[in-house]
Amino acid sequence: MNPLMNEVSFRNSYLLMRHGESDANVSGVIVSDPKIGCERFGLTDRGSKQIIASVKGFTGEAITQIVCSDFLRTLQTAQLVANTLNLPQPEQEAGLRERFFGKWEGMSAEHYENIWQRDEMDKHSDDGVERPQEVAQRGLMVLERLEQQYQGEVILLVSHGDMLQILSTSIAGISPHKHRSLPHHQTGEIKYLVAQH
Repeated sequence: MNPLMNEVSFRNSYLLMRHGESDANVSGVIVSDPKIGCERFGLTDRGSKQIIASVKGFTGEAITQIVCSDFLRTLQTAQLVANTLNLPQPEQEAGLRERFFGKWEGMSAEHYENIWQRDEMDKHSDDGVERPQEVAQRGLMVLERLEQQYQGEVILLVSHGDMLQILSTSIAGISPHKHRSLPHHQTGEIKYLVAQH
């Protein structure tokens, strides 16, 4: 088990933000391959407006650092946050990438429900889908690195729906395959993962 799971307190506060509405959301397709997602399927105009409104409406601790997935939709989201708050450009972190959906890549987003049902039963086939435990480990490794690198910061992690849900279950002490038991993380939404105060 990752040592972070047993820690009582963190050195930093962590906020989670899901990217704004993207071309993939509007098209209803699964885009999880970095070769595609890092180059294409960025934010829609509506998605950009979602991000600016979300940041301006956020009343929590003042964000001091931004770390994001290197997918285009998350990078554009993080850059908008940085520009809105007059913060340095975000740090890109491959560990926060979208969960890889294997053979479902490029197919209809309707398949998410079947994958999540399988997650709930903790049953997996050989379709190449990244398992929740693997996604959790990636996210926890990012947190572990940031905990070593920073102290007293308020760090916004900009990532993707499944990564954020699964990372949240890990911190809450819930098994990663039960990630859909948490409220769905909406596009552009900011939530606390860890609050120091």
